[in-house]
Amino acid sequence: MRLLPSLLGAAALLAAGVGAAHAQVKWDLPAAYPATNFHTVNLLQFADEVKKASGGKLEITVHAGASLFKAPEIKRAVQGNQAQIGEILLVNFQNEWQPYGVDGVPFLADSYEQAMKLWQAQKPLLEKKLAEQGMMVLYAVAWPPQGIYTKKPLTSAADLKGIKWRAYSPATARIAELVGAQPVTVQAAEFAQALATGVVESTMTSGATGVDSKLYEHLKYYYDTQAWLPKNAVLVNRKAFEALDKASQDALLKAGADAEARGWVASRRVNDETLAKLKANGMQVLPPPPQLKADLAKVGEVMLKEWTEKAGADGRAILNAYRK
Repeated sequence: MRLLPSLLGAAALLAAGVGAAHAQVKWDLPAAYPATNFHTVNLLQFADEVKKASGGKLEITVHAGASLFKAPEIKRAVQGNQAQIGEILLVNFQNEWQPYGVDGVPFLADSYEQAMKLWQAQKPLLEKKLAEQGMMVLYAVAWPPQGIYTKKPLTSAADLKGIKWRAYSPATARIAELVGAQPVTVQAAEFAQALATGVVESTMTSGATGVDSKLYEHLKYYYDTQAWLPKNAVLVNRKAFEALDKASQDALLKAGADAEARGWVASRRVNDETLAKLKANGMQVLPPPPQLKADLAKVGEVMLKEWTEKAGADGRAILNAYRK
């Protein structure tokens, strides 16, 4: 009988230890963009909501600015469970599987409404592909519409010939090729330095990236072509997800759904705010001249045809669903 209190005490300590261990599930979330970027701000709020909703059982640390993994490495890190969750730019992985890059096809979806419709068409095939790779997509948020930044004014695509063009995806590299520019691959975290050193002198990206990288310090013109709205997607390692208790899984899924809804609203707001900031810092924000717009439309037609041929049945399924 004297052993009973000791045994009960040991059991209580063991239970407390198991509970503590269970409460300390910690995930790393690598992200490629600065802490001030709206995507990252959304991730930080998402992580905070997961922690609160799970009662502290799941804690997610956001590593901004490519501080844990560089942008091209994040998907593989999540797949290999080096990071349990991570944010990627889908178009970066088009060469791996063409449907990743459908939202980088110029002028296929050039508004928020169309971008959301395209996401709904793309998502089922994306979920299937990621499941084959041991992952799941938690949510996705569109960047603001993409425009062209340059040092000199443009009247047509011919003015881009020979210019050193920062490419961040297969699609942006292909645009450069089609207009005769010189594509140079530079990730967001290295963009400002590349401009300062003359490695690049033009790009096609959003107003948000323009402000993040202070493009107004190096470039003078922004043509608001609204060419496409690429998406960031948050991926989760499937085994890491399945290892969570049900309450933590539910907390993660709910916070992800909320982050997606919040992120799309934020993207619209950021688009307006960042274009205003570009203007306030001396950049000329202009609509594309008619000839430039016509030239870019032809580029879009070529790229849609190329993408459809490469994407095959999966690509046709996405386009058919999108165009319904």
